[in-house]
Amino acid sequence: MATLQSYGAAEVVTGSCHLLQLQNGINILVDCGMFQGLAEERNKEPFGFEPSTVDFLLITHGHLDHVGRIPKLVKDGFNGTIVTHKSTMDIAEVVMLDSAHLMKEGYKTRYRKAQRVGKEREVKKPLYSESDVRSVFHAPMIFPVYDEQIDLGNGIFVNFKNAGHILDSAIIQIIFEENGLKKTVVFSGDLGNDYDLVMPAPDIVEEADVLFIESTYGDRNHKGIVESDAELKQVILDTFKKDGNILIPSFAIERTQEILCLLKQMYDKGDLPVCQIFLDSPMAIRVTDIYKRYHEELSQCCNDFLERDGTIFDFPYLHYTLRVQDSMKINLEKSRCIIIAGAGMCNGGRILQHFKHRLWDENNALVFVGYQVQKTLGRKIVDGAKKINVYGEDIIVKAKVYTINGFSAHADQDGLIEWMSKFTKLDKIFLIHGERDKQEIFQKEIEKRLGKKAHIVKHGEKIGI
Repeated sequence: MATLQSYGAAEVVTGSCHLLQLQNGINILVDCGMFQGLAEERNKEPFGFEPSTVDFLLITHGHLDHVGRIPKLVKDGFNGTIVTHKSTMDIAEVVMLDSAHLMKEGYKTRYRKAQRVGKEREVKKPLYSESDVRSVFHAPMIFPVYDEQIDLGNGIFVNFKNAGHILDSAIIQIIFEENGLKKTVVFSGDLGNDYDLVMPAPDIVEEADVLFIESTYGDRNHKGIVESDAELKQVILDTFKKDGNILIPSFAIERTQEILCLLKQMYDKGDLPVCQIFLDSPMAIRVTDIYKRYHEELSQCCNDFLERDGTIFDFPYLHYTLRVQDSMKINLEKSRCIIIAGAGMCNGGRILQHFKHRLWDENNALVFVGYQVQKTLGRKIVDGAKKINVYGEDIIVKAKVYTINGFSAHADQDGLIEWMSKFTKLDKIFLIHGERDKQEIFQKEIEKRLGKKAHIVKHGEKIGI
């Protein structure tokens, strides 16, 4: 019998890594992501399986928590075939190189400090280097298109469908035969919303013997997009009345592009006061360029902007600050700025510099537009921290803090259940990619509203398919 074991994103949100072992000896890994927040230490641990035995790596999308450990996988012996969209690999390259750079810089800092006390041998080297990232792209690759069944040989087929989460994100169907019976295993990946400004709605999937579904927001529903738009507009108006500035820690992939589209819509309607908007994230700027290259995969709204303006995201108030010196010049701006900077969970990146200069000012606003994993700095602020430490300096939090979760790239509880309700055949449901307490709420809702049992997957648990 085929089996599935999750070596990441089991009772936690990050670290997606799921190994499907087929009866014929073929091993398929779905995602190989980085753990973040409370689970971060797990990145240093062995995978729990031998990378050299993996025949295929299927990638749902390019977020760090889905691709961040692929260079380590290759470094540790993986020599199979990668199956994913070309655009996903373009995004993954940016994400993995950024990860390698941050780890290298962190290692240098820790090593310098250890040298002062003679403990440099105790400093662990980074998980992987930029050279290891480049090695990933030496692997054989198959680039599918949506709804095109790919033959992997040995009677195994895969089909990628649009998950609507980020550019070319995928729901993956794996179809194989076992003991004369056809089986279909579906991985939802991270599912998007029906109302996203940048991405189309997720595709409907009709058949699964086994479904592994994300549960990030399985415990709640988001605010409506109209309500969220209105809330952001009000934050801008209220803050600018005080000549304040707005900080938006934003994920480089999808969330930044959606915020840019929203601000551009506000500009078009005359709802956006005169201001300066800075996209202060080299990674987000590079990803935005990738989105432009694959514009045909984006929403009608984005393509309408492109046809009208010759550009999707640009408008007069927007400035891109790729260079460090341009980023530092933002500190000279006293009022009426919107600063969009990484990292989305505030665990690094240029947003920290802006915290140092602006978080202590009660006239300013801090707007969270994405999920904050436990133990991250962003989560601490959302949970009410009155003081944070930035670069060794204590900073009081006086800026007004807002959380607007209607911009989430993840489907909420209603969205997830509505998506599952469209299956004409759905036998077994397994919950992954969510915190345990939220999964328990989602589990009860699935039984109540769909009349189906759902199992919460534990790390390393062997599940018969």
